[in-house]
Amino acid sequence: MIDDELDERQLVERAKRGDAFALGALYDRYAERIFRFTRFRLGDPHDAEDVAQRVFLKMIEALPRYHSRGTPFGAWLFRIARNAVIDHQRGRRLPEPLEMATDQPSAAPGPEELAISATEVVALEAALNELTEEQRDVIAYRFFAGLSPREIGALMGRREGSVRALQFRALGSLRRHLGHVVTDDPATDEAAQ
Repeated sequence: MIDDELDERQLVERAKRGDAFALGALYDRYAERIFRFTRFRLGDPHDAEDVAQRVFLKMIEALPRYHSRGTPFGAWLFRIARNAVIDHQRGRRLPEPLEMATDQPSAAPGPEELAISATEVVALEAALNELTEEQRDVIAYRFFAGLSPREIGALMGRREGSVRALQFRALGSLRRHLGHVVTDDPATDEAAQ
């Protein structure tokens, strides 16, 4: 872990000086996690992809002003991501007219595929909506973005133990609403899928 932190700090310093390799390495390290986070928060994969790309553009613009001051780089980057999601949600455009949608072939799953998972999706959305905003954030950061409790604590301005307690309460609430076991381990959750 310490080697990873030193390595990341070195990458950040090199990226601040314009090193394209270091910027690429930071992108490779965080791109999938940022996408999963934006996908969870926005729902639409195309919107999530657009917002994730904007996050990295904002990162490049703001990187010269980044100073650790005890906040890990990942936490700083996810703060940018959270703000980008909020900005996107505020600026959502109106849906296209129906005539535009009927002329385009759909790559979306068919009715059979949708029916299979629709009840689980509805149940999960309902359970997530029962959580507080902070609990939803912890679930998104921990299980979709893969951040550690320490990183989440730095991002949310909380102690690591407080983040763990918030996560525990959120998972307990999800268990009650879903009626089955939700694990506390992101690796276990991903392996089960």
